[in-house]
Amino acid sequence: MAFPPQFLDELRARISVSEVIAPKVRLNRRGRESIGLCPFHNEKTPSFTANDDKGFYHCFGCGAHGDIISFTMETEGLNFPEAVEKLAGMAGLPVPRQTPEERERAKDRATLQQVMEQACAWFENQLAQPGGRQALDYLRGRGFSDETIERFRLGYAPDGRGRLGQALETRNVTRAQLVEGGLVKLPDGGGEPRDYFFNRVIFPITDRRSQVIAFGGRILGDGQPKYLNSPETSLFHKGRVLYNWAQAREAARGAGAVIVVEGYTDVIALAQAGLPHTVAPLGTALTEEQILALWRMVDEPVLCFDGDNAGQRAAFRAAERALPLLQPGKSLRFVTLPAGEDPDSLVRARSRAGFEALLAKARPLVDVIWTLEVGAGKFATPEQRAALERKLNEHVSQIADRGVQYHYQQRMREHLRGLFGRNEGRQGGSGWRNRADRRLPPANLRPRGDLAALRVGQERVLISILINHNVLVHSVAEQLADISLTNKDLDRILREILNVAVDQPDLDSTALRRHLNQCGYQKPLAAVLNATIYRQAQFAAPEASAEEAARALTDIIAWHRRHRLAEDRVAAKRELADDMTSENSERLLEIVREQTGTGGL
Repeated sequence: MAFPPQFLDELRARISVSEVIAPKVRLNRRGRESIGLCPFHNEKTPSFTANDDKGFYHCFGCGAHGDIISFTMETEGLNFPEAVEKLAGMAGLPVPRQTPEERERAKDRATLQQVMEQACAWFENQLAQPGGRQALDYLRGRGFSDETIERFRLGYAPDGRGRLGQALETRNVTRAQLVEGGLVKLPDGGGEPRDYFFNRVIFPITDRRSQVIAFGGRILGDGQPKYLNSPETSLFHKGRVLYNWAQAREAARGAGAVIVVEGYTDVIALAQAGLPHTVAPLGTALTEEQILALWRMVDEPVLCFDGDNAGQRAAFRAAERALPLLQPGKSLRFVTLPAGEDPDSLVRARSRAGFEALLAKARPLVDVIWTLEVGAGKFATPEQRAALERKLNEHVSQIADRGVQYHYQQRMREHLRGLFGRNEGRQGGSGWRNRADRRLPPANLRPRGDLAALRVGQERVLISILINHNVLVHSVAEQLADISLTNKDLDRILREILNVAVDQPDLDSTALRRHLNQCGYQKPLAAVLNATIYRQAQFAAPEASAEEAARALTDIIAWHRRHRLAEDRVAAKRELADDMTSENSERLLEIVREQTGTGGL
């Protein structure tokens, strides 16, 4: 029985060699390998090694060599399909059954990958043409050498709608294949197809075997969206792929580390500076599958996001998503970049050595969770302290592994003892100073009830506007990405709306609602898209004018920004009181300047 190569790659990636060998051979760790007595011949001195990084075992005594599949076959007397089925059960992978239809689909996927390779070569060629001069100047302006441009196979999609499709059709690529690969799209009202990418710098996206499966495009000049990824296809599922995956896997073996950044240019800049073990998610927060893929490379990947508030919120979302997956030895570490910096600008300013010095200060995930919840809070009363403990317990309870969960509980208790003791010492038992006053949203957005009800009510109005008037999303996408909603379901919907705006910019409101329902958000959407919400906020209703909706959206975003700045200011004051450094002082001044620029608080 034949198995698809992609399935076998996934199987080998999910199960380490030592994990399969350890029940049968007593292994001792030595550097990056494990060593033990060979199970295939009698020996008294260990000569059998297992290397998880390279995915194979080898005996220097008898020459036995192989991977997890061959070891299972040899030690358990199984044939190839039987060994694969057993290992698939360990890995939790369904075994593909090769029906004639599935064999045909596998053949189609292989053919489609060849089409993507042809498209990549065409984009590369366009960059070298006179018409690609602006794109080439942009890349060189980012500091990328010609060698780097060639290594990452960067290209250009010219501003002529239909040129890629026409070029590939002359090479026996069918229109159906172009559509299936996400290279062209058919207009809703009929007519000739048009290229999915045009007037964009092109970043090829490859799988773990370095095969081109999709593209990212950065627009030249003004326009929205700024970055655009290929739509999901049979080859490309963005939540399962990392940019620069194949190259980083190889480099990680030597470096013993993986750096995770936010975008294509950050990856390329770090690789050019001598840090090729760098990857990036594809326009979304890290998914569970991406975190697991990172752990197959190293035990503690370092997340290095931009120093702005959006970057820090992305880090917090990754931290929360990783909690249920934690295992002994498997975690994440986080680097906070200076405000206004990103990995690209920082490595150019400080060189590789300066960037590595920053990486050496990466914080463990447990401390990031602590910072997330403590923030600018006040914890003077028993009720406030109990609320903080409850939030921390909610995070810790998500950890499935009991051993890791226990140690998180211990670490949080240590933090709590330090915080509560410090509060009492400074304030004589009266707690921290009150937070800066928060401005309420416009009067027509104020629901009755406490602050929590106010926030949730406003968040529902925000989501209503974005769904019913989704043409407004592109113009405020960056500001929306900087907002974290208190209601987790609504926050997930907001992230999905932003993702859709990037991946499917032509989607109308009806199609967006259908997409969100298909993603499993029926229940929270029912609480958002209803007459009660529209009575409280008529501008959020589908029939409201675009001008009314835009004004309300601007007010809501401004309120969130003021609220965030107030919290950031209190947090910065506290950090400066704890550590009187020039960096903390500058951070506080920057927040004050930003508040003043918005009219103060």
